Amino acid sequence: MTGKATSEAPAGGLEEMAAEAAKMPITEPSGEGAASESTGEEPAPKPQEPAAQDPAAPEASVAPAATKPAPPSEDVPSAPLLLALEDVSDSSVSVSWEPPDRLGRLGLQGYVLELCREGASEWVPVNPRPMMVTQLTVRNLALGDKFLLRVAAVSSAGAGPPAVLDQPVHIRAIIEAPKIRVPRHLRETYIRQVGEAVNLQIPFQGNPKPQASWTHNGQALDSQRVSVRTGDRDSILFIRSAQRADSGCYELTVQLEGLEAKAAINILVIEKPGPPSSIRLVDVWGCNAALEWTPPRDTGNTELLGYTVQKADKKTGQWFTVLERYHPTTCTISDLIVGNSYSFRVFSENLCGLSASAATTKELARIQKADIVAKPKGFVERDFYEAPTFTQPLADHTSTPGYSTQLFCSVRASPKPKIIWMKNKMDLQGDPKYRALTEHGICTLEIRKPCPFDSGVYTCKAINVLGEASVDCRLEVKGEGLKNILLRDPPMDGRTDTTSSPAGLGATT
Repeated sequence: MTGKATSEAPAGGLEEMAAEAAKMPITEPSGEGAASESTGEEPAPKPQEPAAQDPAAPEASVAPAATKPAPPSEDVPSAPLLLALEDVSDSSVSVSWEPPDRLGRLGLQGYVLELCREGASEWVPVNPRPMMVTQLTVRNLALGDKFLLRVAAVSSAGAGPPAVLDQPVHIRAIIEAPKIRVPRHLRETYIRQVGEAVNLQIPFQGNPKPQASWTHNGQALDSQRVSVRTGDRDSILFIRSAQRADSGCYELTVQLEGLEAKAAINILVIEKPGPPSSIRLVDVWGCNAALEWTPPRDTGNTELLGYTVQKADKKTGQWFTVLERYHPTTCTISDLIVGNSYSFRVFSENLCGLSASAATTKELARIQKADIVAKPKGFVERDFYEAPTFTQPLADHTSTPGYSTQLFCSVRASPKPKIIWMKNKMDLQGDPKYRALTEHGICTLEIRKPCPFDSGVYTCKAINVLGEASVDCRLEVKGEGLKNILLRDPPMDGRTDTTSSPAGLGATT
């Protein structure tokens, strides 16, 4: 056999295995015993007995003597090789072995795995019938079971000598080392406001169920304020109404049979800060006022984000914010209105918001009026009149017959000029084939469905009271002949224009 065949033993406890054994006892052959019977001598110890027994197991665990004479050693296989324990869980055990060196003259039918409990004298077959596998798993075992295992190769002549596992197997609960998984949002300082609830749920792992305990700054928790509930997979710490004294480092310890895991969670309970301790008006000059104040005595158990400075006109009494999240303790308020009197106040700010009250100046900042005489400068009116000037000239253009095209140019003039479009020095005004538009100095001439006879020199002329200007371009319409144009684009009244004049081809009636 080059590979290992695996199988599982039938489900059921050791009691069911004993019942199966009563039905199918296993023959335990011994070559030396057979030779002793033939000579009339006392038989030697059977080779099927375990080579090594558990020292803690009683002598009664040794298998009873065989009741049948063993077949010749040449007919039965030798003992399997390399019997080893593969895996042990809290309810199963897996063993493997290698085929024997000698399979016997009658061939190999399979293997039988036997089990003998601690304190028992009977070997119980795990598989009542021989199986051609070299690995077996015994399932549905109970915690605390302790037993020996052996395996024998079986042929049609009987079972050969067994291979016995060196040490007894003990079914114990599998210990999984404890491990704590701290949620991502608790890996940094957990901030809550005074009066809010604190609810920390920390998952952990471990088998069997580990013991969990909490400490606050290295001391035991106050059971009057803090509640802890620990389940199989997590531990929950709950504070109904947090106070600033609840801030600190909370450490969760999970222990299991000498193994432990720890996780620290920092909690910060904060509230709004107090107002600045004092404020005074340092100086007033021009339209400016200088203020100075001292930091608050209570920052709310966290650092300040800055100060908010507000001003109020004595006439209206309305407060307006001048500075927000301002860090220094001195400032200058500018752009005050001449003749008005102002009061100032300053709030402290942290993560909870602005302080409930503010520090307000006792003195008013009076912005005095100054004797200033206005000397307006003379206004010189600018002349914006300008003769027409083309800022963008016309560009030569090539078009395809039957597809409308446009000519563009731009002109600057004041007053607004009159725009005249011409083709070959002929005015195009009133011709329905052309449409002229002028908007914001952009002059556009649209030629509807041009034909080769629309080729020529186009001119745009701008005229106002200060002068005139003009630009030219050449339009070339290439492509289809006269006959194809007439067939594709007949006159609008449905009749064919037979006029031979080129001008008649460009217009429609």
